[in-house]
Amino acid sequence: MTPKKLKDKSLIEALKLLRQYREMHSAPVDTLGCDAPGESLKTAKQARFRILVSLLLSSQTKDALTHEATNALEKEFGLGPLNIANASTDKIKVAIKGVGFANKKAIYLKKTASICLQKYNSDIPRHLKDLLDLPGVGPKMAFLVLQSAWNANEGIGVDVHVFRISHRLGWASDSASTPELTRAELQNLLPKEEWPTINKLLVGLGQTICSAKNPKCGQCPLFGHCLYPQKDLF
Repeated sequence: MTPKKLKDKSLIEALKLLRQYREMHSAPVDTLGCDAPGESLKTAKQARFRILVSLLLSSQTKDALTHEATNALEKEFGLGPLNIANASTDKIKVAIKGVGFANKKAIYLKKTASICLQKYNSDIPRHLKDLLDLPGVGPKMAFLVLQSAWNANEGIGVDVHVFRISHRLGWASDSASTPELTRAELQNLLPKEEWPTINKLLVGLGQTICSAKNPKCGQCPLFGHCLYPQKDLF
């Protein structure tokens, strides 16, 4: 299977249908995602740090649990680099106990907070290379931080939903076997102005329709554009 070309009218129509569906159907990512507002944030720096923290916590964790843990950190310590850097790792673990790999993420959070405090004047990095140098931050997180915190459109964040749906739709080839290879094909396929929104569009579809197991193919707005070989079974 090879990815379609954007000039393909089917792909253009699929993007249109996807936007229409997501405008009418909310998903957890819309209200509980990394850019969900905090309860007591007063500065732009604090808002950006919350986005970074939320994404660090989000790996292998549902949005609701990530949001709950981020709020718990904010309530317990105040969500800023100084507060988290000065908190004990054990107390951070307790606050984020609901997320996957909480012990490892607590260590990442404390180290990241110290770096932001010492190197970035209590702000977060605004360049891809510097974000990737933070403990626990990979390309997906870095691109989403750039988009959400800095309004910088440098790449598509490919998480499990984006990876799965891109392949089911035929937007990524069989040889794009990793998130990074899939990202490269999606960025080659989609015009750059589509990059900032495609993650949330596809994540929302994945959370409501195109699940990993037992997808609701019969209810999917992209059924006629999908190459998933088992779609007629659901």
